Amino acid sequence: MESIKKGLKNLVWIQGLTCNGNSHSFLSINDTLLDTFLSNINILYHPILTSEIEFKDVYKRILSGKESLNFLVVEGAVSNKKNEVFFQGFDVFEILNNLKDKSDYILAVGNCACYGNFPALYNENVNGLQYRFKDKGGFLGESFKTKSGYQIINITGCPAHPEWIVRTILSLDFGYDINLDNFNRPKDFYMYLAHDGCIRNEYFEWKVEAHEFGTKEGCLFYELGCRGPLTHSPCNKILWNEKSSKTRSGMPCIGCTEFDFPLRSKYFETKTNIGIPEEVPLGVTKRAYIMLTGVAKTFTNQRLNKKLEDTD
Repeated sequence: MESIKKGLKNLVWIQGLTCNGNSHSFLSINDTLLDTFLSNINILYHPILTSEIEFKDVYKRILSGKESLNFLVVEGAVSNKKNEVFFQGFDVFEILNNLKDKSDYILAVGNCACYGNFPALYNENVNGLQYRFKDKGGFLGESFKTKSGYQIINITGCPAHPEWIVRTILSLDFGYDINLDNFNRPKDFYMYLAHDGCIRNEYFEWKVEAHEFGTKEGCLFYELGCRGPLTHSPCNKILWNEKSSKTRSGMPCIGCTEFDFPLRSKYFETKTNIGIPEEVPLGVTKRAYIMLTGVAKTFTNQRLNKKLEDTD
């Protein structure tokens, strides 16, 4: 505890039912943003980053009032029943009930903490912090708010991008208000679709399909199940490892920032009915989609039918 810097806000990161994917994602943040984060936030405990400090000691100091808690970050799904999910020897049920009113902000990081995700499919007691899939409530209840007046802030994704996590926390630390969408996600990130910024958008507009993974050409929406036009995330605006995204590397978006991510099947297949996708891009009617598709295919863009290396 000697390394705690005076005057900075404190953060504790705990885990429920998780694969550690969001912690691993967090570790991939770029050095500049990490330096800014660590210059402004005291990480009192993180299961990977703070090995010199035991959780029980941090937990005891917060409960006794000797240490304040500004940000509680929760990774992984949780249970509404006691003695089902444990973290560092403590029942997560008890930890959350003891800390929920002591923290200024609580962030659910990753789809398991936000919606229950895959663990919730196999246990009816398992939830996200304030949602269970699309239903609001979850572990803390529909009306719960932290001391700051915010409900649980959901940073969705499987995993969540590290920059979405860090920028949300820093924005709150710097005193900025955050607008949340209908699933308690920061609009600064989740008002975009994965489709926005996709380098395949020209193929999407002209209805030129990709027929296999890993190619540079073609849109992945029409045959290979890409959820980019239906998924709220800035994956093609804030790139992963500052380099790429699924669709840029020829892999369809699987919609992992949405509540229904584990409820779907056949992730790499576009379900169609008489050749029309069962789900069309957000904001587009099927009638408009059919008309636009007909026009695009009638006036073919010949350049898009070649390999990129062969174009002028």
